[in-house]
Amino acid sequence: MGGSGSMILMIGLLVLMWVLMMRPQRKKEKEERLFREKLQKGDRVVFSGGIYGKVDSVDTHTVDVEVSNGVIMTVEKGMIQPAPEAK
Repeated sequence: MGGSGSMILMIGLLVLMWVLMMRPQRKKEKEERLFREKLQKGDRVVFSGGIYGKVDSVDTHTVDVEVSNGVIMTVEKGMIQPAPEAK
């Protein structure tokens, strides 16, 4: 292989690395963005800090989450994730 052959091999390896590493991450980010757009009252969520709660109301950029009876916290939409299913 000459210099051009090894260059093509390097480019091919970089593309393969991108497909194997970046695509799944982008898919996960898209799923989380769709989750945040479809939030409704009553959905169970978890904050990035590990606090679980139930959605009380949704605004454009914030969500009010009930973390205990009568205790409501307002958080940015970007700080919440879907709560894992109980086993």
